[in-house]
Amino acid sequence: MADPMQAALVAQQHLDRVKLWGKTVRVNMSKHQTVQMPKEGQPDAGLTKDYSGSPLHRFKKPGSKNFQNIFPPSATLHLSNIPPKVTEEQLRELFGQSGTVKNFKFFPKDHKMALIQMEDVEQSINALIALHNYQLAEASHLRVSFTKSTI
Repeated sequence: MADPMQAALVAQQHLDRVKLWGKTVRVNMSKHQTVQMPKEGQPDAGLTKDYSGSPLHRFKKPGSKNFQNIFPPSATLHLSNIPPKVTEEQLRELFGQSGTVKNFKFFPKDHKMALIQMEDVEQSINALIALHNYQLAEASHLRVSFTKSTI
């Protein structure tokens, strides 16, 4: 997905008409071909931010296997980078702050990963926004993404 146009089309297909905070989100292609970042030292009122070097940007490496794991919003989320001492109960409680947790399952051979099912897609979107890159331990940040898997 090194092609920005392809990335934009996938984003539009996956995110147009999803519900977020009780409202339907509409995603359309912009008439602008690029985003003009403010010049160094110029005020921007917080309206622009470059995420290309951010740890939140999971798809910055061309050819990364993460490109194969881009899925539309679903009620089930894939969790990774879970520290060994974190329990199912702790994760249920954490995600319960974003809605109702219906189901949870650690991967059988790797407790660094799990699936968690929220009551609906809107709750899972809220949970992803709130908890992706959430610090679970001193050197461990939770990774949260949509998945096609079910529990």
